[in-house]
Amino acid sequence: AFFASKVEHESKHCNGKGFQRPGSSAFDRVYTANQNCGHTYPTFLAMLWCAGLLCSQAPAAFAGLMYLFVRQKYFVGYLGERTQSTPGYLFGKRIILFLFLMSVAGILNYYLIFFFGSDFEMHIKTITSAISPLLLIP
Repeated sequence: AFFASKVEHESKHCNGKGFQRPGSSAFDRVYTANQNCGHTYPTFLAMLWCAGLLCSQAPAAFAGLMYLFVRQKYFVGYLGERTQSTPGYLFGKRIILFLFLMSVAGILNYYLIFFFGSDFEMHIKTITSAISPLLLIP
């Protein structure tokens, strides 16, 4: 909602009609940042859902909240100069990687239970709970 309101504000602020505004770099930056955030959102939701379902809900929820904060930082950084959005982008990639690795660990644990009867769920939950605060390190 915040991203859409910023796009609408920049659209009203510019004098042209429609999305084709050749002289408005502010609108272009806001619109591009909104599109970038919208394109990564389905991937984020899939990774969040899989990590929470297959591995552990608490670290996945923490990573999800961190990702939303990072996308906000990316969007606001994109409004300035493009180089200001780079830390938010890299931080977001790291969080998506963490969620992906949680999902893979959950899938591997399922197959270990199925084929060998070994359950490492408690170890995986302990490791992910210990690693999730490290996401705060920039």
